[in-house]
Amino acid sequence: MATPKEIDVQDVWTQVDRYFCDLLAPSAADDELDAALVANKKADLPAIDVSRLQGKFLEFLVRSSGARRILEIGTLGGYSTLWLARGLPEGGRIVTLEFDPHHAETARENLRNAGVLDRVDIRVGRAIDTLPTLENTAVAPFDLIFIDADKSGYPGYLEWALKLSRPGTVIVADNVVRDGKVVEADCDDEDVQGVRRFTELLAAEPRLSATVLQTVGVKGYDGVALAVVLR
Repeated sequence: MATPKEIDVQDVWTQVDRYFCDLLAPSAADDELDAALVANKKADLPAIDVSRLQGKFLEFLVRSSGARRILEIGTLGGYSTLWLARGLPEGGRIVTLEFDPHHAETARENLRNAGVLDRVDIRVGRAIDTLPTLENTAVAPFDLIFIDADKSGYPGYLEWALKLSRPGTVIVADNVVRDGKVVEADCDDEDVQGVRRFTELLAAEPRLSATVLQTVGVKGYDGVALAVVLR
């Protein structure tokens, strides 16, 4: 029997991920989700989309929470947006924020091709500048907020998430484990420090009840923060 040192842990994670994915989130040759990933690659977007199982988890959160108004911070090519849109009920709406115009245009085409663009509002610009324009408007408060943008900006995004939420709003933040580097207090990576500050804010905020789920799979070792607004 192989010893732990002889086992390729990432290979095991990947095989298990694919096993569950094939059963619970199977891919089809004409699937608009796969088409979006192909389009993102052709457009030279970074390959940092959520995995297929993670996307299914986002859809699950939308359906289980009954969310009708969603805020997404970080659109990229719209792959996660598409998963979120699939979970929306009739009349549901997503506002998604993207800094890069090229990424936003790729997302727009992907969502149009998937037939869900009519329920998505893509806003281009720095999220920290766009978020204030959503306050006191008809699109807020949001029922679910998904944060998946620059990690150094997470503390500021959390502050705005609270301003744009209501009691019961679910806040989800991706990529918070940073391959385990989140425990390194002296790490000089600004993304790690952004996540650490974000987590400290979660812990100190009396209006939130929060937890973190560590994840492994095709994307390696990471995790997602989950919080619900109490009041």
